[in-house]
Amino acid sequence: MGNSGVSASTFEIGTGLYLIVVAMLASTIGGYVAGRLRTKWVGAHTHEVFFRDTARGFLAWALATVLGAAVLTAVAGSFAGGASSGLASAAGVSATQSAESDGPVDYYVDALLRSNPAASPNTTDLRATRREIARILTTGLRDGDIPAPDRTYVAHVVAARTGLNQADAEKRVSDIIDQAKTALDNARKAAAKLSLWLTASLLIGAFSASLAATEGGYVRDNWNPSLTGR
Repeated sequence: MGNSGVSASTFEIGTGLYLIVVAMLASTIGGYVAGRLRTKWVGAHTHEVFFRDTARGFLAWALATVLGAAVLTAVAGSFAGGASSGLASAAGVSATQSAESDGPVDYYVDALLRSNPAASPNTTDLRATRREIARILTTGLRDGDIPAPDRTYVAHVVAARTGLNQADAEKRVSDIIDQAKTALDNARKAAAKLSLWLTASLLIGAFSASLAATEGGYVRDNWNPSLTGR
């Protein structure tokens, strides 16, 4: 299809291969330069020279990895802080509203003040209702599933808001919960696959840097100035 985008699996594989190629190229260049720029070790055994060059390449890779991680962390934190400030300003959030933000115990407070499910719940305040349901779903999905009392309560709220009968409202709630769980599982699987690709890129990068450093060191030790006229 002309309007169809790249599939998720293709995107994941492409991203993983990109990470590996970039790590391999960058590590190879860095390791080779580290080996080539060293001084010649006079009197050192061949095996000792090989070990030192390998260590230099590995240390160059490790230093570059640590610095890269620090820079990415700082940039990500800066973007996150800027986005949060921008959203707060755009939404016109006041200090009072910020103080009323959701906390870790709000779900339990909602449960204490929850109306009788047998009666029609108060749904006049749509904003408060949305936040309450969001807390129920967030807490339940974090723990693995939505408890039956919470499902019943949410179904009553949905029935009161939409005019559906109780059975249809419960079916809608179950369908939405299943969709949310599927999306959450997919996100976790994607994160796990990405972590595997990152691990592979790190290992390949370390190997490439170490190997390239030995090659750079070998060229350094066997370079003959008379062959170049210098």
